[in-house]
Amino acid sequence: MIPSAPTLAALAIGPDEFARRRRQLMQMAGEDAVLLVAAAPERMRNADAAWPYRQDSDFHYLAGFPESDAVLALLPGRRHGEAVLFCREHDPARERWHGQSIGTERAVADYGMDDAFPIEDIDDILPGMIEGRGRVYCHFGREPAFDAQLLGWMRRLRQLRGGGVVPKEFVALGHLLHDLRLYKSRAELKLMRASAAIAVEAHLAAMQVAAPGRHEYEVEAELLRVMRSRGAVPAFPPIVAGGANACVMHYQSNRAALRDGELLLIDAGAELDCYASDISRTFPVGGRYSREQRALYEVVLAAQLAAIDEVRPGRPFGAAHTTAVRVLAEGLCELGLLRGAADAVIADGSYRRYFPARTGHWLGLDVHDVGDYRVGGESRLLEADMVLTVEPGLYVPPDDHSVAERWRGIGIRIEDDVAVTRDGNEVLTAAVPKEAEAIEALLAARVALSRSS
Repeated sequence: MIPSAPTLAALAIGPDEFARRRRQLMQMAGEDAVLLVAAAPERMRNADAAWPYRQDSDFHYLAGFPESDAVLALLPGRRHGEAVLFCREHDPARERWHGQSIGTERAVADYGMDDAFPIEDIDDILPGMIEGRGRVYCHFGREPAFDAQLLGWMRRLRQLRGGGVVPKEFVALGHLLHDLRLYKSRAELKLMRASAAIAVEAHLAAMQVAAPGRHEYEVEAELLRVMRSRGAVPAFPPIVAGGANACVMHYQSNRAALRDGELLLIDAGAELDCYASDISRTFPVGGRYSREQRALYEVVLAAQLAAIDEVRPGRPFGAAHTTAVRVLAEGLCELGLLRGAADAVIADGSYRRYFPARTGHWLGLDVHDVGDYRVGGESRLLEADMVLTVEPGLYVPPDDHSVAERWRGIGIRIEDDVAVTRDGNEVLTAAVPKEAEAIEALLAARVALSRSS
Protein backbone atom coordinates (compact mmCIF):
# COMPACT_ATOMS: atom_id res chain seq x y z
CA MET A 1 0.00 0.00 0.00
CA ILE A 2 1.34 3.41 -0.97
CA PRO A 3 1.56 5.72 2.09
CA SER A 4 -0.84 8.64 2.05
CA ALA A 5 0.54 11.97 0.90
CA PRO A 6 1.02 14.70 3.53
CA THR A 7 -1.84 17.14 3.96
CA LEU A 8 -1.98 20.02 1.54
CA ALA A 9 -1.55 22.51 4.41
CA ALA A 10 1.78 20.88 5.26
CA LEU A 11 2.88 21.02 1.62
CA ALA A 12 1.70 24.53 0.74
CA ILE A 13 4.32 26.93 -0.55
CA GLY A 14 4.65 29.88 1.83
CA PRO A 15 4.44 33.63 1.15
CA ASP A 16 8.20 33.99 1.55
CA GLU A 17 8.87 31.80 -1.49
CA PHE A 18 6.37 33.67 -3.64
CA ALA A 19 8.01 36.94 -2.56
CA ARG A 20 11.44 35.57 -3.44
CA ARG A 21 10.19 34.65 -6.92
CA ARG A 22 8.80 38.13 -7.45
CA ARG A 23 12.05 39.77 -6.33
CA GLN A 24 14.09 37.54 -8.61
CA LEU A 25 11.89 38.33 -11.60
CA MET A 26 11.99 42.08 -10.94
CA GLN A 27 15.77 41.98 -10.63
CA MET A 28 15.93 40.32 -14.05
CA ALA A 29 13.55 42.89 -15.59
CA GLY A 30 15.31 45.99 -14.29
CA GLU A 31 14.12 49.08 -12.39
CA ASP A 32 12.57 50.86 -15.36
CA ALA A 33 10.19 47.97 -16.07
CA VAL A 34 6.69 47.06 -14.97
CA LEU A 35 5.50 43.44 -15.02
CA LEU A 36 1.79 42.71 -15.34
CA VAL A 37 0.19 39.30 -14.88
CA ALA A 38 -3.55 38.67 -14.94
CA ALA A 39 -5.36 35.89 -13.13
CA ALA A 40 -7.15 33.33 -15.29
CA PRO A 41 -10.72 34.39 -16.07
CA GLU A 42 -13.64 32.19 -15.15
CA ARG A 43 -14.83 30.24 -18.18
CA MET A 44 -18.41 29.20 -18.78
CA ARG A 45 -19.26 25.64 -19.71
CA ASN A 46 -22.77 26.45 -20.83
CA ALA A 47 -25.62 28.76 -19.76
CA ASP A 48 -24.74 29.84 -16.20
CA ALA A 49 -22.56 26.81 -15.36
CA ALA A 50 -18.85 27.55 -15.11
CA TRP A 51 -15.97 25.16 -15.65
CA PRO A 52 -14.08 24.31 -12.44
CA TYR A 53 -11.74 27.23 -11.86
CA ARG A 54 -8.02 26.76 -12.35
CA GLN A 55 -5.63 29.63 -11.78
CA ASP A 56 -3.22 30.78 -14.50
CA SER A 57 0.09 29.01 -13.84
CA ASP A 58 2.27 32.12 -14.13
CA PHE A 59 -0.04 34.10 -11.86
CA HIS A 60 -0.02 31.27 -9.32
CA TYR A 61 3.77 31.01 -9.49
CA LEU A 62 4.18 34.66 -8.56
CA ALA A 63 1.23 35.28 -6.25
CA GLY A 64 -0.20 32.00 -4.95
CA PHE A 65 -3.52 33.81 -5.09
CA PRO A 66 -6.44 31.51 -6.01
CA GLU A 67 -9.13 33.90 -7.28
CA SER A 68 -10.07 35.25 -10.68
CA ASP A 69 -10.64 38.98 -11.33
CA ALA A 70 -7.14 39.88 -10.18
CA VAL A 71 -4.05 41.53 -11.68
CA LEU A 72 -0.55 41.46 -10.22
CA ALA A 73 1.65 44.48 -10.93
CA LEU A 74 5.35 44.25 -10.13
CA LEU A 75 6.97 47.68 -9.97
CA PRO A 76 10.72 47.45 -9.23
CA GLY A 77 11.91 50.26 -6.98
CA ARG A 78 8.44 51.62 -6.14
CA ARG A 79 8.76 53.47 -2.82
CA HIS A 80 5.41 52.36 -1.43
CA GLY A 81 5.83 48.71 -2.30
CA GLU A 82 6.86 46.77 -5.38
CA ALA A 83 4.25 43.98 -5.41
CA VAL A 84 0.75 45.37 -5.93
CA LEU A 85 -2.35 43.22 -6.30
CA PHE A 86 -5.68 44.34 -7.66
CA CYS A 87 -8.39 41.93 -6.55
CA ARG A 88 -12.04 41.62 -5.63
CA GLU A 89 -13.10 43.44 -2.49
CA HIS A 90 -15.73 42.02 -0.16
CA ASP A 91 -19.22 42.15 -1.67
CA PRO A 92 -21.97 40.59 0.49
CA ALA A 93 -24.36 40.25 -2.45
CA ARG A 94 -21.84 38.35 -4.56
CA GLU A 95 -20.51 36.35 -1.64
CA ARG A 96 -23.98 35.03 -0.85
CA TRP A 97 -23.88 33.13 -4.15
CA HIS A 98 -20.18 32.43 -4.64
CA GLY A 99 -18.55 32.46 -1.22
CA GLN A 100 -16.33 34.92 0.55
CA SER A 101 -13.64 36.80 -1.35
CA ILE A 102 -10.14 37.12 0.06
CA GLY A 103 -10.15 40.91 -0.20
CA THR A 104 -7.39 43.49 -0.22
CA GLU A 105 -6.53 43.31 3.49
CA ARG A 106 -5.84 39.59 3.41
CA ALA A 107 -3.98 39.95 0.12
CA VAL A 108 -1.39 41.92 2.10
CA ALA A 109 -1.61 40.08 5.43
CA ASP A 110 -1.84 36.48 4.17
CA TYR A 111 -0.38 36.57 0.67
CA GLY A 112 2.59 38.87 1.24
CA MET A 113 1.65 41.67 -1.13
CA ASP A 114 3.13 45.10 -0.45
CA ASP A 115 -0.10 46.82 -1.42
CA ALA A 116 -3.57 45.89 -2.68
CA PHE A 117 -6.47 47.75 -4.27
CA PRO A 118 -9.97 46.80 -5.41
CA ILE A 119 -10.01 45.50 -8.97
CA GLU A 120 -12.77 48.00 -9.78
CA ASP A 121 -10.25 50.82 -9.28
CA ILE A 122 -7.51 49.45 -11.54
CA ASP A 123 -8.30 51.79 -14.46
CA ASP A 124 -7.85 54.81 -12.21
CA ILE A 125 -4.77 53.64 -10.29
CA LEU A 126 -2.57 51.44 -12.48
CA PRO A 127 -1.87 53.87 -15.37
CA GLY A 128 -0.24 56.28 -12.91
CA MET A 129 1.94 53.43 -11.63
CA ILE A 130 3.00 52.56 -15.16
CA GLU A 131 3.86 56.15 -16.11
CA GLY A 132 7.57 56.73 -16.54
CA ARG A 133 8.45 53.06 -16.91
CA GLY A 134 10.46 52.11 -19.98
CA ARG A 135 9.17 48.59 -20.60
CA VAL A 136 6.05 46.55 -19.93
CA TYR A 137 6.47 42.81 -19.50
CA CYS A 138 3.21 40.94 -20.04
CA HIS A 139 1.56 38.04 -21.86
CA PHE A 140 0.33 40.14 -24.74
CA GLY A 141 -1.96 38.12 -27.02
CA ARG A 142 -3.04 35.50 -24.47
CA GLU A 143 -6.33 37.03 -23.24
CA PRO A 144 -8.03 39.51 -25.60
CA ALA A 145 -9.95 41.21 -22.77
CA PHE A 146 -6.75 41.93 -20.84
CA ASP A 147 -5.01 43.10 -24.01
CA ALA A 148 -7.80 45.62 -24.61
CA GLN A 149 -7.58 46.81 -21.01
CA LEU A 150 -3.80 47.25 -21.29
CA LEU A 151 -4.17 49.31 -24.47
CA GLY A 152 -6.75 51.42 -22.67
CA TRP A 153 -4.23 52.21 -19.93
CA MET A 154 -1.72 53.28 -22.56
CA ARG A 155 -4.29 55.61 -24.14
CA ARG A 156 -5.10 57.06 -20.73
CA LEU A 157 -1.42 57.78 -20.13
CA ARG A 158 -1.12 59.63 -23.44
CA GLN A 159 -4.15 61.75 -22.57
CA LEU A 160 -2.75 62.99 -19.25
CA ARG A 161 -2.27 66.74 -18.98
CA GLY A 162 1.09 67.47 -20.49
CA GLY A 163 1.27 63.98 -21.95
CA GLY A 164 2.18 61.01 -19.82
CA VAL A 165 5.45 59.12 -20.34
CA VAL A 166 4.29 55.91 -22.02
CA PRO A 167 6.47 52.77 -22.00
CA LYS A 168 8.23 52.36 -25.31
CA GLU A 169 8.56 48.58 -25.26
CA PHE A 170 6.20 45.66 -24.73
CA VAL A 171 8.19 42.53 -23.91
CA ALA A 172 7.00 38.93 -23.69
CA LEU A 173 6.97 38.01 -20.01
CA GLY A 174 7.63 34.36 -20.70
CA HIS A 175 11.17 35.14 -21.84
CA LEU A 176 12.13 35.79 -18.21
CA LEU A 177 9.52 34.04 -16.13
CA HIS A 178 9.48 30.65 -17.81
CA ASP A 179 13.17 30.12 -17.28
CA LEU A 180 12.62 30.61 -13.55
CA ARG A 181 9.80 28.08 -13.51
CA LEU A 182 12.04 25.44 -15.09
CA TYR A 183 14.07 25.07 -11.88
CA LYS A 184 12.05 23.60 -9.03
CA SER A 185 12.59 24.64 -5.42
CA ARG A 186 12.61 22.21 -2.50
CA ALA A 187 9.02 23.12 -1.73
CA GLU A 188 7.98 22.56 -5.34
CA LEU A 189 9.71 19.18 -5.48
CA LYS A 190 7.98 18.20 -2.24
CA LEU A 191 4.62 19.05 -3.80
CA MET A 192 5.49 17.17 -6.97
CA ARG A 193 6.47 14.07 -5.00
CA ALA A 194 3.11 14.25 -3.22
CA SER A 195 1.30 14.71 -6.53
CA ALA A 196 3.18 11.72 -7.92
CA ALA A 197 2.29 9.61 -4.87
CA ILE A 198 -1.40 10.33 -5.43
CA ALA A 199 -1.12 9.43 -9.10
CA VAL A 200 0.69 6.21 -8.16
CA GLU A 201 -2.14 5.25 -5.81
CA ALA A 202 -4.71 6.06 -8.50
CA HIS A 203 -2.96 3.87 -11.09
CA LEU A 204 -2.66 0.95 -8.69
CA ALA A 205 -6.35 1.25 -7.80
CA ALA A 206 -7.28 1.39 -11.49
CA MET A 207 -5.38 -1.82 -12.15
CA GLN A 208 -7.52 -3.53 -9.53
CA VAL A 209 -10.80 -2.72 -11.28
CA ALA A 210 -9.71 -3.08 -14.92
CA ALA A 211 -11.15 -6.51 -15.68
CA PRO A 212 -12.75 -8.03 -18.79
CA GLY A 213 -16.35 -6.90 -19.22
CA ARG A 214 -15.91 -3.58 -17.48
CA HIS A 215 -15.68 -0.29 -19.34
CA GLU A 216 -12.99 2.30 -19.80
CA TYR A 217 -15.12 4.88 -17.97
CA GLU A 218 -15.32 2.62 -14.90
CA VAL A 219 -11.52 2.61 -14.74
CA GLU A 220 -11.52 6.38 -15.22
CA ALA A 221 -13.97 6.70 -12.34
CA GLU A 222 -11.57 4.81 -10.06
CA LEU A 223 -8.70 7.09 -11.04
CA LEU A 224 -10.80 10.16 -10.25
CA ARG A 225 -12.09 8.68 -6.98
CA VAL A 226 -8.59 8.25 -5.62
CA MET A 227 -7.38 11.66 -6.76
CA ARG A 228 -10.34 13.55 -5.31
CA SER A 229 -10.20 11.56 -2.06
CA ARG A 230 -6.60 12.74 -1.62
CA GLY A 231 -7.40 16.40 -2.24
CA ALA A 232 -6.12 16.43 -5.83
CA VAL A 233 -7.76 16.90 -9.22
CA PRO A 234 -6.79 15.28 -12.51
CA ALA A 235 -3.91 17.12 -14.17
CA PHE A 236 -5.57 16.43 -17.54
CA PRO A 237 -8.50 14.30 -18.75
CA PRO A 238 -7.33 10.71 -18.17
CA ILE A 239 -6.66 8.50 -21.17
CA VAL A 240 -8.09 5.02 -20.58
CA ALA A 241 -7.60 3.20 -23.87
CA GLY A 242 -8.33 -0.49 -24.32
CA GLY A 243 -7.14 -2.53 -27.29
CA ALA A 244 -6.65 -0.61 -30.53
CA ASN A 245 -7.84 2.60 -28.83
CA ALA A 246 -4.33 2.82 -27.38
CA CYS A 247 -3.04 3.56 -30.89
CA VAL A 248 -4.87 6.91 -30.78
CA MET A 249 -2.28 9.14 -29.13
CA HIS A 250 -4.75 11.46 -27.37
CA TYR A 251 -7.70 9.09 -27.01
CA GLN A 252 -10.47 10.76 -24.98
CA SER A 253 -13.71 8.82 -25.44
CA ASN A 254 -13.21 6.32 -22.58
CA ARG A 255 -16.43 4.49 -23.53
CA ALA A 256 -15.38 1.08 -24.81
CA ALA A 257 -15.72 -2.28 -23.07
CA LEU A 258 -12.54 -3.99 -21.84
CA ARG A 259 -11.85 -7.34 -23.48
CA ASP A 260 -9.81 -10.32 -22.41
CA GLY A 261 -6.69 -10.65 -24.51
CA GLU A 262 -6.32 -6.90 -25.06
CA LEU A 263 -4.04 -4.38 -23.42
CA LEU A 264 -5.21 -1.33 -21.49
CA LEU A 265 -3.18 1.87 -21.71
CA ILE A 266 -3.77 4.37 -18.89
CA ASP A 267 -2.23 7.83 -19.07
CA ALA A 268 -3.28 9.84 -16.02
CA GLY A 269 -1.80 12.29 -13.55
CA ALA A 270 -2.85 14.18 -10.46
CA GLU A 271 -2.63 17.91 -9.83
CA LEU A 272 -2.01 19.04 -6.27
CA ASP A 273 -2.02 22.76 -5.49
CA CYS A 274 -1.49 23.34 -9.24
CA TYR A 275 1.52 20.97 -9.50
CA ALA A 276 1.16 18.04 -11.90
CA SER A 277 2.21 14.44 -12.20
CA ASP A 278 1.92 12.29 -15.33
CA ILE A 279 2.09 8.48 -15.46
CA SER A 280 1.42 5.96 -18.23
CA ARG A 281 1.21 2.19 -17.83
CA THR A 282 0.06 -0.52 -20.25
CA PHE A 283 -1.09 -3.87 -18.93
CA PRO A 284 -3.12 -6.92 -20.04
CA VAL A 285 -6.81 -6.74 -19.14
CA GLY A 286 -6.94 -10.51 -18.62
CA GLY A 287 -3.77 -10.63 -16.53
CA ARG A 288 -1.17 -12.01 -18.95
CA TYR A 289 0.57 -10.55 -21.98
CA SER A 290 0.38 -12.47 -25.25
CA ARG A 291 3.64 -13.34 -26.99
CA GLU A 292 3.43 -10.36 -29.35
CA GLN A 293 2.28 -7.97 -26.64
CA ARG A 294 5.11 -9.07 -24.39
CA ALA A 295 7.69 -8.72 -27.17
CA LEU A 296 6.68 -5.15 -27.97
CA TYR A 297 6.31 -4.30 -24.29
CA GLU A 298 9.87 -5.41 -23.53
CA VAL A 299 11.16 -3.20 -26.36
CA VAL A 300 9.34 -0.15 -24.96
CA LEU A 301 10.51 -0.89 -21.42
CA ALA A 302 14.12 -1.25 -22.55
CA ALA A 303 13.82 2.05 -24.41
CA GLN A 304 12.39 3.80 -21.36
CA LEU A 305 15.05 2.49 -18.98
CA ALA A 306 17.81 3.52 -21.39
CA ALA A 307 16.24 6.95 -21.81
CA ILE A 308 15.96 7.49 -18.03
CA ASP A 309 19.69 6.76 -17.77
CA GLU A 310 20.24 9.84 -19.96
CA VAL A 311 18.43 12.10 -17.47
CA ARG A 312 21.30 13.55 -15.48
CA PRO A 313 23.14 16.86 -15.20
CA GLY A 314 25.10 17.89 -18.25
CA ARG A 315 23.26 15.65 -20.71
CA PRO A 316 21.17 17.27 -23.48
CA PHE A 317 17.41 17.15 -23.07
CA GLY A 318 17.20 15.43 -26.45
CA ALA A 319 19.55 12.60 -25.46
CA ALA A 320 16.72 10.62 -23.86
CA HIS A 321 14.74 10.75 -27.12
CA THR A 322 17.72 9.83 -29.26
CA THR A 323 18.48 6.86 -27.03
CA ALA A 324 14.86 5.71 -26.92
CA VAL A 325 14.55 5.90 -30.71
CA ARG A 326 17.68 3.77 -31.10
CA VAL A 327 16.34 1.03 -28.81
CA LEU A 328 12.86 1.14 -30.37
CA ALA A 329 14.27 0.97 -33.91
CA GLU A 330 16.50 -1.97 -33.07
CA GLY A 331 13.58 -3.80 -31.48
CA LEU A 332 11.23 -3.15 -34.41
CA CYS A 333 13.85 -4.47 -36.83
CA GLU A 334 14.58 -7.55 -34.74
CA LEU A 335 10.87 -8.38 -34.53
CA GLY A 336 10.41 -7.88 -38.26
CA LEU A 337 7.95 -4.99 -38.11
CA LEU A 338 10.49 -2.88 -39.97
CA ARG A 339 12.87 -4.18 -42.60
CA GLY A 340 16.55 -3.35 -42.71
CA ALA A 341 18.99 -2.13 -40.10
CA ALA A 342 18.25 0.25 -37.25
CA ASP A 343 20.55 2.92 -38.70
CA ALA A 344 18.54 2.94 -41.91
CA VAL A 345 15.07 3.19 -40.30
CA ILE A 346 16.32 5.98 -38.05
CA ALA A 347 17.84 7.85 -40.98
CA ASP A 348 14.76 7.60 -43.18
CA GLY A 349 12.34 8.15 -40.29
CA SER A 350 10.31 5.01 -40.98
CA TYR A 351 10.30 4.20 -37.26
CA ARG A 352 7.84 7.10 -36.86
CA ARG A 353 5.13 4.87 -38.29
CA TYR A 354 5.09 3.24 -34.85
CA PHE A 355 6.52 6.02 -32.67
CA PRO A 356 5.32 9.42 -33.93
CA ALA A 357 5.82 11.27 -30.64
CA ARG A 358 8.67 12.71 -28.61
CA THR A 359 10.01 10.89 -25.56
CA GLY A 360 9.20 13.48 -22.91
CA HIS A 361 8.40 17.02 -21.85
CA TRP A 362 9.00 19.39 -18.95
CA LEU A 363 6.70 18.90 -15.96
CA GLY A 364 5.63 21.30 -13.21
CA LEU A 365 2.74 23.73 -12.86
CA ASP A 366 1.66 22.61 -16.32
CA VAL A 367 1.67 19.01 -17.52
CA HIS A 368 3.55 20.18 -20.60
CA ASP A 369 5.46 22.74 -18.60
CA VAL A 370 7.17 25.90 -19.79
CA GLY A 371 10.86 26.22 -20.59
CA ASP A 372 12.94 26.17 -23.75
CA TYR A 373 14.01 22.78 -25.06
CA ARG A 374 16.76 24.31 -27.17
CA VAL A 375 19.23 27.09 -26.29
CA GLY A 376 21.39 28.69 -28.94
CA GLY A 377 20.20 26.15 -31.47
CA GLU A 378 21.35 23.19 -29.37
CA SER A 379 19.42 20.82 -27.14
CA ARG A 380 19.29 22.31 -23.64
CA LEU A 381 21.61 20.74 -21.10
CA LEU A 382 19.87 19.26 -18.09
CA GLU A 383 20.54 20.74 -14.66
CA ALA A 384 19.62 19.77 -11.12
CA ASP A 385 16.02 20.52 -10.07
CA MET A 386 14.53 20.25 -13.56
CA VAL A 387 11.68 17.73 -13.87
CA LEU A 388 10.62 15.96 -17.03
CA THR A 389 8.69 12.92 -18.23
CA VAL A 390 10.17 9.94 -20.05
CA GLU A 391 7.52 8.20 -22.16
CA PRO A 392 8.51 6.14 -25.18
CA GLY A 393 5.88 4.00 -26.84
CA LEU A 394 5.00 1.80 -29.80
CA TYR A 395 1.67 2.02 -31.57
CA VAL A 396 0.82 -0.43 -34.37
CA PRO A 397 -2.27 0.86 -36.18
CA PRO A 398 -5.07 -1.70 -36.53
CA ASP A 399 -5.18 -1.10 -40.30
CA ASP A 400 -1.44 -1.52 -40.87
CA HIS A 401 -1.34 -4.31 -43.46
CA SER A 402 2.44 -4.13 -43.76
CA VAL A 403 2.72 -6.35 -40.67
CA ALA A 404 1.13 -9.66 -39.68
CA GLU A 405 -2.33 -9.42 -38.13
CA ARG A 406 -1.07 -10.59 -34.75
CA TRP A 407 0.79 -7.28 -34.30
CA ARG A 408 -2.01 -4.95 -35.34
CA GLY A 409 -3.83 -2.77 -32.84
CA ILE A 410 -1.21 -3.04 -30.11
CA GLY A 411 -0.47 0.28 -28.41
CA ILE A 412 2.02 0.58 -25.54
CA ARG A 413 3.32 3.58 -23.58
CA ILE A 414 5.38 3.60 -20.38
CA GLU A 415 5.82 6.97 -18.71
CA ASP A 416 7.46 8.17 -15.51
CA ASP A 417 8.22 11.55 -13.94
CA VAL A 418 11.94 12.09 -13.44
CA ALA A 419 13.67 14.84 -11.44
CA VAL A 420 17.25 15.73 -12.27
CA THR A 421 19.41 15.55 -9.15
CA ARG A 422 22.96 16.76 -8.53
CA ASP A 423 24.45 13.36 -9.38
CA GLY A 424 21.76 11.62 -11.44
CA ASN A 425 18.00 11.40 -11.28
CA GLU A 426 15.05 10.51 -9.07
CA VAL A 427 12.09 8.66 -10.59
CA LEU A 428 9.15 10.18 -8.72
CA THR A 429 6.64 7.59 -9.97
CA ALA A 430 8.67 4.40 -9.58
CA ALA A 431 6.15 2.81 -7.20
CA VAL A 432 3.88 1.77 -10.08
CA PRO A 433 5.32 -1.54 -11.37
CA LYS A 434 6.41 -1.60 -15.00
CA GLU A 435 8.35 -4.85 -15.40
CA ALA A 436 6.07 -7.33 -17.17
CA GLU A 437 6.52 -10.00 -14.48
CA ALA A 438 5.69 -7.55 -11.69
CA ILE A 439 2.57 -6.35 -13.50
CA GLU A 440 1.36 -9.90 -14.14
CA ALA A 441 1.97 -10.77 -10.48
CA LEU A 442 -0.03 -7.71 -9.38
CA LEU A 443 -2.91 -8.65 -11.66
CA ALA A 444 -2.80 -12.30 -10.53
CA ALA A 445 -3.19 -11.14 -6.94
CA ARG A 446 -6.22 -9.11 -8.08
CA VAL A 447 -7.83 -12.21 -9.58
CA ALA A 448 -7.04 -14.32 -6.51
CA LEU A 449 -8.56 -11.70 -4.22
CA SER A 450 -11.77 -11.50 -6.28
CA ARG A 451 -12.17 -15.28 -6.20
CA SER A 452 -11.66 -15.49 -2.45
CA SER A 453 -14.24 -12.79 -1.84
